[in-house]
Amino acid sequence: MYVRHLSVTDFRSYDEASLDFEPGVTALVGPNGQGKTNLVEAIGYLATLGSHRVALDAPLVRAGAERAVVRAVVVRDGRDNVVEVEISPGRANRAKLGGAPVPRPREILGALRTVLFAPEDLALVKGDPSDRRRFLDELLVARYPRYAAVRADYDRVLKQRNALLKSAAAARRQGGSALRTLDVWDQHLAEAGAALLAGRHDLVEGLRPLLDKAYTAVSRGGGPVGVSYKSSLPDDVAASADRELLSAALAAGLAAVREQELDRGITLVGPHRDDLVLTLGELPAKGYASHGESWSVALALRLAAYDLLRSDGGEPVLILDDVFAELDDSRRTQLAEVVAPAEQVLVTAAVAADVPEALAGARFDVEGGRVTRVR
Repeated sequence: MYVRHLSVTDFRSYDEASLDFEPGVTALVGPNGQGKTNLVEAIGYLATLGSHRVALDAPLVRAGAERAVVRAVVVRDGRDNVVEVEISPGRANRAKLGGAPVPRPREILGALRTVLFAPEDLALVKGDPSDRRRFLDELLVARYPRYAAVRADYDRVLKQRNALLKSAAAARRQGGSALRTLDVWDQHLAEAGAALLAGRHDLVEGLRPLLDKAYTAVSRGGGPVGVSYKSSLPDDVAASADRELLSAALAAGLAAVREQELDRGITLVGPHRDDLVLTLGELPAKGYASHGESWSVALALRLAAYDLLRSDGGEPVLILDDVFAELDDSRRTQLAEVVAPAEQVLVTAAVAADVPEALAGARFDVEGGRVTRVR
């Protein structure tokens, strides 16, 4: 799989931009703030319907414009497929696949698969659990697009249940009751949460051997590195892939903490409270790994994701956004050697010298909103 063509309209800093790509390595080179990351962000958005830089869509639309359009021609198994999204903050986004509108934007998920590594990914090791949950869920959707609906259902139910908890707590303080429908929402949350937990568990099991292999490759034999899933459920239950068992355990967990939830007005049990635990040797990577080791763990996690998606058939597009400037010479060389054989690698760098020789290939210079093919 590779992106053959990308065009954007009113996306970020661009009123219009159009690029033709080829398989292999392509570098986008230019000073910071000139728009090179905006282009790979656009490709990532088509793959995930989200940005690796911001949580909301509004910053993606050029100032003064009402909407942005991102379109790509994706080649898979020798066939072209056009993927398009119209981003309209404050309104429903629209999408097309093969030139035809789809009922919901998430219908395009899977048409383009990417693995993107950026400086922000250091948060996968050093950041909050929410960063690692997002990594898991985005990878889960990339691997099995049907989980986009599961994730949306869980988020919807969680929001409704939290709103009910707040109103129930207020009503109880005033002598009333708003608890009659809470049991119904408990069951909805347990069912949606069980589906999400089962998917995450399967994902972590698939990542485990690939993560250690990738860490060895990028750190010249350091490690071992491990990964496990920390759930708000008991360990023996959380390790199960049985959805009925998980659903029952979630329902029981919610019942056990109901009084605490009513006092606080939030849901205290479920996948939204969980974490992905990364270890280096016997110690957690967060708080114990050095800066260089943390970079290697984050890199390894993305490379393990790449290998997992590739094992399903069809290589994802690998995007390295301003990564090499953050690495020492040894890790830079190791990473370049590992990713060079990929079907398509897109690299952004502030200066051409930041792109290792092993990744020599096509190059675009990006400056002042202009994109110029150099070779």
